[in-house]
Order: sequence, then structure tokens, then C-alpha cells
Amino acid sequence: MSAAMDTESTYSGYSHYSGHSKKAHRQGSRDRHKSPRSKDGSRSEKSVTIQTPPAEPLLGNDASRAEDGQDDNWGETTTAITGTSEHSISQEDIARISKDLEDSVGLDCKRYLGLTVAAVLGLLVFLTPIAFILLPQILWRDDLEPCGTVCEGLFISVAFKLLILLIGTWALFFRQPKADIPRVFVFRALLLVLIFLFVFSYWLFYGVRILDSKDTNYQGIVQYAVSLVDALLFIHYLAIVLLELRQLQPMFTVKVVRSTDGESRYYSLGHLSIQRAALVVLENYYRDFTVYNPALLTASKSRAAKHMSGLKVYNVDGPGNNASGQSRAMIAAAARRRDSSHNELYYEEADQERRVKKRRARLVVAVEEAFTHIKRLQAEEQQKAPGEMMDPREAAQAIFPSMARALQKYLRTTRQQQYHSMESILQHLSFCITNNMTPKAFLERYLNPGPTLQYDRDRWFSKQWMLVSEEAVTSGLQDGIVFVLKCLDFSLVVNVKKIPFIKLSEEFIDPKSHKFVLRLQSETSV
Repeated sequence: MSAAMDTESTYSGYSHYSGHSKKAHRQGSRDRHKSPRSKDGSRSEKSVTIQTPPAEPLLGNDASRAEDGQDDNWGETTTAITGTSEHSISQEDIARISKDLEDSVGLDCKRYLGLTVAAVLGLLVFLTPIAFILLPQILWRDDLEPCGTVCEGLFISVAFKLLILLIGTWALFFRQPKADIPRVFVFRALLLVLIFLFVFSYWLFYGVRILDSKDTNYQGIVQYAVSLVDALLFIHYLAIVLLELRQLQPMFTVKVVRSTDGESRYYSLGHLSIQRAALVVLENYYRDFTVYNPALLTASKSRAAKHMSGLKVYNVDGPGNNASGQSRAMIAAAARRRDSSHNELYYEEADQERRVKKRRARLVVAVEEAFTHIKRLQAEEQQKAPGEMMDPREAAQAIFPSMARALQKYLRTTRQQQYHSMESILQHLSFCITNNMTPKAFLERYLNPGPTLQYDRDRWFSKQWMLVSEEAVTSGLQDGIVFVLKCLDFSLVVNVKKIPFIKLSEEFIDPKSHKFVLRLQSETSV
């Protein structure tokens, strides 16, 4: 049994909502009638359909309403706009969410456990050479041979090598993790095992040959500690090659396609495992892909539903008649004659483009006038005392009402209203005023949809991802591998292709082949 979750978002400071109470009531009743459909769809697809609404939306989430008939003058009047959500959740979804939370707790424990093991092993590695040098001085100091100049020079060598190893280890291993991966990083685990076996073998040899026999050659003991530090430095070089340098050479080209709108990008990757390649794809996704906007998909869905509702099928031959081929042919022919969806799509896109251009022009003019007013205010403020000058926040609040209506209508027409709250717009406006930016620089964020990183995290529709792959996620990339990155509302389909082997040949051109002789015939008199 699923329950519809209605969410309501209002602006703080806006109290008058009588102009929209009836519309919100009618919209809520329509949503209650639609809730059984959303319940069936969510159960048939076996997917979680929970979506948290924005904290301070600029506009209502229903972008398909009649725009001219709605009172949306929140820049000039006080208006409260409500929005409802058609997403539903069932008991199975709740159980799945609780399981995901438990899995996330397990991932945190696994991450901290791995970090703890690495820290303990690193501490053991750095203390081992020092212990090799100090234990003979503590246990049988009177029996040791005197340490000469060479031995004392080895102390300086061990100290500087340990310092270099400490800095290199901190730079390579002790970095803040960018993501939680489902499996262990194979190369890093192999390096940890190698270091453990290496240090254990050195301790075993030290205990058998030096501690048991109480070796009196102190210079040889120090040289043994120096050899351990040298070997650890070489292991660190090996770690740099395996973890950093191996993946730099491009070997594969991946095509990333977003499943909802088909937006795609191409990236070049080196020798990586599938899970690390997925991390690289996600990092580039937040930077290169435009922000996911589900409101842009509602128009095509409503048009397809309207077209399907216009087709009616009748059984003209009766239920018991087998001669149904002719009737089906007649119904198909009638459907083809009535099919005019391409004309509707053409005129709808043309009308949408005309409306966007008109409201974009109004927005540009309103913003330019507002910034011109700011320049006049700045000229007036320069003549006042320093204590009476207006800060950028106050200036942004002063000019915002003059552009609020045009900006609101443009964002609603382009269906970007859920990504820009009034507070974020004021912050961006004050930022532009502080840095003396032009109106075109202020409008760049709103005229063209930007990447996901440009918006607040509360506006993201993709925060937690699930990696789906037929191959093991710890295996390396291969030609033809396809894996999917799923989030709550959409997925990224990644297709891997190997960069082909390029055979480049050289053709030698003789420099003398470009030389030629021009022979002119002399004119003869007749």
C-alpha cells in the first residue's frame, strides 16, 4: 500500500496566498486521483521513487500550468506558491531504503577499518628502523663495538631517508577519499601485503641473527637498518608507478549516455578497474553534463498520453468472429489518418521557442536597467560619508524587485525554477555587484543551464550511485565492456571501446625532386 506524499514549499516573508488557494486545492484533488497510477507504476518497475523537494523553491514545481493566467508577481506582491509531489513509496521501498542505510553504515566501517590498518602498518614501518638501531643500545650496550665516523654518518642517512619516506607516504596514501568504492583497491591492498611481508621478514632475520646472538658489530646493525629504509623507498617508487603513473596513458575511450535525455560525452581512460573508471566518469559527469532537469521530460510524456487517449479501438466484427484481419487493417488506417502528432510537436516547439526568446529579451532589458540603476547608486554613494554607504547585499535587495518578475517568468518558461531559490539569486546578485560584473555575466547562470556543480547540493538529483556490471568491478577495463551507474531518477550507461592500434609510416621526399629548370625560347626577328 503506497501513500502519496504532498510537499509544500513557501517563501519566508510572503504571507498573501488567497490568489492561489483555489488552484492549489484543485491541483491537490487532481493529484489524489492520480496517486493510484503512480502506485502501480512504482511497483511494476521495482524502484524507489522518493524525491525530496527543494527547501526554498523559486516557483512551483508544476511547470506545465498556464503561465499567463497565474498570478506570479512575487517581485511586486506577496504570494505563496505551493507545489505537490506525485511520487509515492510502498512498504517494499521502505524496506529497501532501510537496507541501503545499513549498507552505507557497513561501507563506513569498512573504510575506517582499512584506514586504521594502513595507519598501524605505516607506524610499524617507520618505527622498525629506529628500533633496529636502539635495541642493541638498550639491551647490550657495554658489549657493542664503538661506532666510528662511518657509523655516525649512517645515522644522518637514515634520518633524511625516513623524512623523505614520511613525506612521500603522506602525499601518496594519506589523502582524503573522494568516494566510497564497493570493493577493495587491488593494487593498494597488494602493496600493503607486500610491505607487511617485507617488514615481517626483516624482523624475523633481526631476531634470529642479531637479538639471539647479541651481535657486537654495531656498524653492521646500522647498515642493516639503512638497507631496510632503502628497500622501503623502492617500494614507495613501485607504489607511485602502480597507483599513479600506470593509468596516465590513454588506452580506452568510454561513451557516457544519460538514460533520460540521451546527453552523451566521450572520455579517454587508461588502465583502470571498472570501479575506478566509474569514479572518473562520475567526476567528469558533475563537471561536463548539464544538470538533470526532469521537468523537461514532462512535456513529451503529456503529449504522448494525449495522443494515445485520442485513439479508440472498436471490435466491429464481434467477439466470436475470426475475421478480424480486415477490421485491424481498417483501425490501423484510421489511426494513420488521424495521426498528426508531428504537426503538434512542430507547432509546440515553435511556440516554446518564441516564448523563450520573448521572455529572454524582457529579462535582459530588466537586468540591464537594474544594473544601470546600481551604477547611479554607486555614483551617489561616493559623494556620501563612508558610514552611509550601502553594502552589496542591500544593493542587491534594492534592485531585485525590478527584475524579479521577468526572471521568474523566464525560469518558469525554461523549467529551471526548482534550481534557483530567491536566496541563491540574491547571493549571486550581490556577488556580481561586489566584483563589478556586467549584466551579461549575471545572466550567464540563468540563460544557459550549467553543470551540476554550479548548483547547490540540495538541488542535485544524483547523490548516491549504484554500479551495475556483469564483470567483476575489480577487473580491468576491456573492449566492449558495458556498465551502468544508477541513481534515484536516471542512470548513466558507459560503453568501453579500446583505442585502435595506429600504424604510422614515413614517406621520404627527395629534396632534389622539387628543383626544376625554366627554359625560355628567345624571340627571333622576322
